[in-house]
Amino acid sequence: MWDYSDKVKEHFFSPRNSGALEDANAVGDVGSLNCGDALRLMLKVDPETETIRDARFQTFGCGSAIASSSALTEIIKGMTLDAALKVSNQDIADYLDGLPPEKMHCSVMGREALQAAVANYRGEEWKDDHEEGALICKCFAIDAVLIEETVRANNLSSVEDVINYTKAGGGCSSCHEGIEEILSKVLAERGETFNPHAVVLQEEAAGKPAPGKMNNLQRIKRIEMILDGIRPQLQRDHGDIELVDVDGKTIYVNMIGACSGCQMEAQTLQGIQAKLIEDLGEFVKVVPSRAGSYARAASHV
Repeated sequence: MWDYSDKVKEHFFSPRNSGALEDANAVGDVGSLNCGDALRLMLKVDPETETIRDARFQTFGCGSAIASSSALTEIIKGMTLDAALKVSNQDIADYLDGLPPEKMHCSVMGREALQAAVANYRGEEWKDDHEEGALICKCFAIDAVLIEETVRANNLSSVEDVINYTKAGGGCSSCHEGIEEILSKVLAERGETFNPHAVVLQEEAAGKPAPGKMNNLQRIKRIEMILDGIRPQLQRDHGDIELVDVDGKTIYVNMIGACSGCQMEAQTLQGIQAKLIEDLGEFVKVVPSRAGSYARAASHV
């Protein structure tokens, strides 16, 4: 599971400035419910000084999205719009004493919402859509411009970094080649060479076989071993997990006891998925077995 700072937990359990702002004169909407993250940032701006007098947010997302949005509203209140636009996603993460790498995309989404809100106030057009050919990740609708800006701003150097900061490439993985091209371009500007095999080489040096070198039986045993490492944490809360099936990149599991139907079940599954991705060195999706049953039944109708 991810190691959250006390400040992240504080802003998750007791978020600041959450809810609608009825007299807002600047609104920024980013993300998508289909992607699992959506954020609306609302500002009350003094028209004479362009100072942000109040800021509130509404979000559909994980605890890190809530905490990042809460932190953003606290940071920008009292700032002018120009000063607020200089707030980076790293500033948001630093305010929270850090975010897990897998959750840095939440701070990026906050920065985008701020840009969208300022554009809305100034009557400018802010687009999160894409020019033809510029869309890199179709799963999460992430374009080349956002990926390139995020790589530069945060000194990223691997596809895994890009996934953590933007979610691009975290779905079907078909866009990894496009992401690698962007990384190669930006790293060349820094005088560095992009090595797409660096992560695999590091894993092999640590005694982890690369995904392509495991047969199906070895892969299933590896997944079971990873789940065995997670199981004691769930058992302490009177829950458990069992592996039901592995179908390509989809891993079907059964949540047991207190974990079944728990309000935090979705976040628990996200954490398990992140752990499996990290340890397997490949991008997989963890699905409750009941959802897998429904999907399979539908496919035979």
